[in-house]
Amino acid sequence: MSYAYGGEQSATKTGSSARGGSSTTTGAGEEQTLGHLVSAATRDLSSLVRSEIELAKLEVRADAKKAAKGGAMFGAAAFCGVLAIILLSIALAYGISALGIPLGWSFFIVAVLYLIVAAVLALIGKKAVSQVKPPERTIRTVKESVATLKNRGSS
Repeated sequence: MSYAYGGEQSATKTGSSARGGSSTTTGAGEEQTLGHLVSAATRDLSSLVRSEIELAKLEVRADAKKAAKGGAMFGAAAFCGVLAIILLSIALAYGISALGIPLGWSFFIVAVLYLIVAAVLALIGKKAVSQVKPPERTIRTVKESVATLKNRGSS
C-alpha cells in the first residue's frame, strides 16, 4: 500500500479493496470504490440532463404559446381580409351598376374578373411547380450506398 499526502492534516491511502477493486479511503474513514464514484457521476449527469430537458420544455411551451397567439392573429387578419374582399366585390358590382349596367350583369362582370385572376394565379403556380426537380444528389448517393452495401455483402 502506498500513502499519498495532500494538504496539512489529510492523508489518502490507496490500495485494493476486499472485492479486488480499487478503493479510496480518506482521513475521515470514508471508503468509496471506483464503482461508487462512477455511479455518483452518472447520477449527477442524469440529473443535469433531466434539468436541462425540463428547462427546454418550459422555454418551448412559452414560445409555443407566443406562436399560437401570433397564428391566431394571422388567422383573424386573414378572416377580416376575406370579409373585406367580399364587401369590396359587392361595392364594385354596385359601382358598375351605377354606370347604367343592370345589377345582375355587374355581379357577373365582377365574377369574371375573379376568374381571370384565378386563372393567372393558377398558371403562375403551375409554372413554379413544374420547375421543381427531383433531389438528384440524394438519389445518386442512395444508389451509391446501395451499390456499396451489395459489394460488401457479396465479399
